[in-house]
Amino acid sequence: MKKIFVNGYGSIGSRITSFLKDDPELSVIGIGKYSPDDDVNVAISRGLNVYVPENKIDSFSDYKISGTIESALDQSDLVVDAAPGGHGFKNKKNLYEPRNLPAIYQGGETTLGEEAVSDLLFNSRANYSDALGKKHVMQGSCNVTGMGRILSPLREKFGNNILRFDVTLIRRWADIEQTDKKVTDTIEMTQKPHHGDDVKLYFGKDAPLYVRAIKVPTRQMHLHIMDIRFNQTAPKPSEIHDIFRNEFGIATLWTAKGTKDIRDYAQNMGFNFTDTNMIHIHANMTTSIGDTVQMMYSDDQTGIVIPENHMLIQAMLFEKSYADAFSHTESIFNMAEKKQKLEEFFSKKD
Repeated sequence: MKKIFVNGYGSIGSRITSFLKDDPELSVIGIGKYSPDDDVNVAISRGLNVYVPENKIDSFSDYKISGTIESALDQSDLVVDAAPGGHGFKNKKNLYEPRNLPAIYQGGETTLGEEAVSDLLFNSRANYSDALGKKHVMQGSCNVTGMGRILSPLREKFGNNILRFDVTLIRRWADIEQTDKKVTDTIEMTQKPHHGDDVKLYFGKDAPLYVRAIKVPTRQMHLHIMDIRFNQTAPKPSEIHDIFRNEFGIATLWTAKGTKDIRDYAQNMGFNFTDTNMIHIHANMTTSIGDTVQMMYSDDQTGIVIPENHMLIQAMLFEKSYADAFSHTESIFNMAEKKQKLEEFFSKKD
């Protein structure tokens, strides 16, 4: 059994630990906390051991902590770094590399420049095998992960018949649990969004992909509007939908009026953290005109990267084949069951 440490307990850390605890091949040593706040007791109430930086241990005197982050890392086979963006690189240099400890980093980091945490940005649908046995790998952000799940099947089906992809990312302002983060009443344009360049790290630097991004005042997921231009008459919407019928982590919905409908359903069904862990194609919005298909899909921003992290752990620690890793991840996350429930509830009405 391999030992995992999760360094951070925010949106990613809290979610990944809830699933790793159900994996019989893994043992979660605990989580790292850097601030003495209520989340310490939340983690303890969920049966997790909490470790803190050695130089901050006195600040946690009011909490029942289990030791220092440094001591936990010494016992670990791999660390999932779930620290705020930018801290992963510092942790790599100060904590992980000195211990020769494999690490997974999240979307707030970079694979470019002097502060690169890895030379590989992971997307299980596009480059799973590249992560086999790697020491340091960056998991793509939610938007980058979502685009990979959609783009890869499209390119596999239509190949060079596709001339270009134009994607508008309509991004949420904050996550649901970030109640201390104000949702500002404005539509904010993002100059030079990183998402397109990140996708090209696994999709190919010359891929005809063009991305623009805006943020809107909501906490209820992201929405991507994708225009796919072909070198001939575009496929019918039904042909597009058929491509994703058996795809992992993609549900095709017909009657969801908005992203909150999906989140509310996930909450009513008791999904962990009200997450679906997947992409939702809004099939009623798919259109085909001339040489262009326009489709819209929403992206579960808090949950979509969690099964990706699990797939990545299996590639790095166990060097499993994609098929074996996929099967094991499915046994933990029950994605097929969630997909079926979502598609049945939001099915096409006659």
